[in-house]
Parts: sequence; C-alpha cells; structure tokens
Amino acid sequence: MSGKITTQVLVVGGGPGGYVAAIRAGQLGLDTTLVEADRLGGTCLIRGCIPSKALIHVASRFAGLQQLSVAPHAGIALKSEPDFDLPAAIQWKDGIVDKLSTGVAGLLKKAKVRVVHGTAKFADAKTCTVQTGDAPVEITAEHVILATGSVAAGLPQLPWGDGVISSTEALSLPALPKRLVVVGAGYIGLELGIAFAKLGVEVRFVEALDRMLPSYDRALVRPVEQWLKKRGIEVLLNTKAQDVARANGGLRVTVQTGDAAPQDLACDTLLVAVGRRPNTQGWGLEHMALTMDGAFVKVDAQCRTAMHNVWAIGDLVGEPMLAHKASAQGEMVAEIIAGKRRSFDPVAIPAVCFTEPEIVAVGLSPDEAKAQGIETVTGQFPFAANGRALTMDAGGDGGFVRVTARADNHLVLGIHAVGAHVSDLSGEFAHALEMGARLEDIAHTIHVHPTLTEAVPEAALGALGHALHI
Repeated sequence: MSGKITTQVLVVGGGPGGYVAAIRAGQLGLDTTLVEADRLGGTCLIRGCIPSKALIHVASRFAGLQQLSVAPHAGIALKSEPDFDLPAAIQWKDGIVDKLSTGVAGLLKKAKVRVVHGTAKFADAKTCTVQTGDAPVEITAEHVILATGSVAAGLPQLPWGDGVISSTEALSLPALPKRLVVVGAGYIGLELGIAFAKLGVEVRFVEALDRMLPSYDRALVRPVEQWLKKRGIEVLLNTKAQDVARANGGLRVTVQTGDAAPQDLACDTLLVAVGRRPNTQGWGLEHMALTMDGAFVKVDAQCRTAMHNVWAIGDLVGEPMLAHKASAQGEMVAEIIAGKRRSFDPVAIPAVCFTEPEIVAVGLSPDEAKAQGIETVTGQFPFAANGRALTMDAGGDGGFVRVTARADNHLVLGIHAVGAHVSDLSGEFAHALEMGARLEDIAHTIHVHPTLTEAVPEAALGALGHALHI
C-alpha cells in the first residue's frame, strides 16, 4: 500500500457506526478510507452483541434440554442429561462472527471503500499515521469521522487478569467455572451471568446500587428478579466489591453491603461488568482540538465536533451506547458530507436487555412522563392471556406489554415489554413512536393471530378503556 493516502472521507473505526458510515459514503460516490486496528465489525460483532447472543441462545437450549431430562413436558422426555461442550459452542459462535465480519468486508469492497488495517494516530485533526503490518501509512482527509467506540470499564481495586475478566474474555473461556461472581447487575452482567447460570455455573451478583437494571422501571425488572429468585441465584444489592485475592486455588472477593461487616465470596472467576467507557485513548484525540462533554466528545445534532469537518458518532459521543444508534448516526453523517439535509433527531431509541425474560424499552415510561409533567393513560396486557405465548411456554414468566400515551390526544409516548422473545417486537414499538401513532392507530391496526404482537393493540385498547381479552 502507498505510504501516503489522500481521501475525501476518513473513517476511524470499523464497528457498526464506522463501517455503516463508510459504506454509505462509498455508495454516494465519496472517496472513502476506513481504518480499523482489529477485525471489521467492531466490539458489537466481534466481542459483544453477536457473540453474547449466540452464547445466550446456546445456554437457553441446553437449559431447556436439561429440564426435560428431569421433568418431561408436553410429551417430550430425555432419558439422560444432555452434555455440554464449551469449546464446541465457542467454535460455533466464532463461526458466526467470522461469517458476519467477512460479510462486512464484502460490503465495504462493494461500496469501493479503501480499508487500511492498523492503528491510527492523529498528528492533527485531518492527518493520521496508521501503523500497518507492512509500513506506516500517512492519511490526509477532507472529512474525518471518528467512530472509535468504547471499551469495558474496569475497577482499580479489581485489576484485570489472573481470573478477573471482562465481558470480552467471558465470551471465549476455555472451560466453564464452577463458581462465578459478577460485579455489576446492569444489562451486560445480567445477560452473561444468567447465561452461565443456565449452563450450570453457580452465579452470584454484586451490585453497588439498591436495584439491578436501574435504567428500566421496576415493573419491567420484576419478572427477571423472580426468575433469579426461583433458581436461588443470589443478588447482593447496595454492595461494593473492595478487593480480590487468590485463595485456595480460586479467588476471594471481599465485598461490603451497606454498613455491615465485609464478607468474602469464593469463586473461580470474577466477571467485572460495570459498564463501558468511550475509547478516547491511544489514537491522538489530544491533537485534534475537540471539545469534550465529560468523558465523551461533544457533538451537535448533526454529529459535528468543534473542529471543522471532523465528525464523531456512536459510543464516543454519549449515551445511549448502542450499536443501532451508532449505525444511524454513521449513515446520517455520510449523507450530510455528500450534501444531503439530515439531522439526528429520533423520537426514541429502542433498548433491549437479553435477560430471562427479555426486556424492551422504547420512549417514556409512566414515571418518566409524570416527571415531565405530562398527564398520561396506560394500558397493559399480560402474555399469560396471549395464545401464541402460551403455545411457546412463554406465558408464565410475568411478562406483559405496556403502552403509555398522552391523556389529552392519545399520542403514544412509550411502549415497554418484558417476556420471552419480546426483543423481536422492538422494531414495531420504535416504528409506532417515530410515526407519531395514537392509541387508536395501534388499537385499530390488524395484527396476525396467533402472534405475540397481538399484545400490543390489546394494551392500546386497555389504555382506551375497553380491552377485549382481559
């Protein structure tokens, strides 16, 4: 590769924000270069969303088969317990990742995007040097799109290594631990901890706050709490992890709950899942004269930074730190650079927690609307009354769909759900809010029977005061 590249658009980071920005820029005829230090696909594809959902799927299937070996159900019985091969599961998971990463490379090639593999280091806002495997490459660009993503946040008292792992290592363990302590009961910790519990690992959660999943309202979290309680999985709330040490061939984690005396938890592996932080280190941010907003790069509604023709997207610019937000911002920025009129102003950004059961949140909850001084009406429909949920053994977990709307004009402000497979409803929820749906729009849209989606119009009918099936 040439020692110097001049390009119209330089994208730094090949995750769901960066590669989408590069593909769209290429489609629009812009000379585009993408720099990625790791494999194409970023954290979400390589070590986050995709591999974790693969592991969750495997764990759920195994747990279901194991249950059938203990208690036959619906005419199905297993005469012996199923075996689980973690290396084989990891290999299957890695195959999915490989396929998708190769697909991203193909899409970039199709859009005529130049891909440079290596670590970028900026000398100024428009010039960087990439340390490739062969030789340094200097890249100068008219426009720079920063899409460097985020990294796992750690705790200084629980340093990485020697059995203390992040979510990245949790997805590629060589063997299952017998005992796992998870520090952090947010969505990352709970998703992975629940998956390991389904695989037979003894799991305990340690959470510094007074509740788990604090970004979701209590009604949504309650079925997850019930699932954990039913299986005897301990969740220590108001508890801080203070120290970790090697002991008796494993780990000893010292924790303190409130003002009580510290106690030690024994485990083989300690998973620290206390969130993520923007990746602002190691690529020359300090040489770009950008304005910061706390730990994040400050941007406007078009993702412009304080430096002319330097843009930033995704986890680098703030919450919510979600892949689909990054992709939407990347597509928008590419179109703005190409001369189109765009801004980032979504009505709501869906959030999904792949726990047991799953949680979906789109828009305002009743409490959030009340805090804004909005008078609302709500309707809630339980999956226990939904035929399709019952046929999938998914009606007994306390799940429901809830619709929140303005009391005066019935404009839908939020749709929330908890239950099996509800992540697949998130698109319908977001679409309704983005299109400005009223309760009547949802209630009078014919939904297929039998499907889980029938719970959505039923919840809207409940808010209107005349639910049909409860």
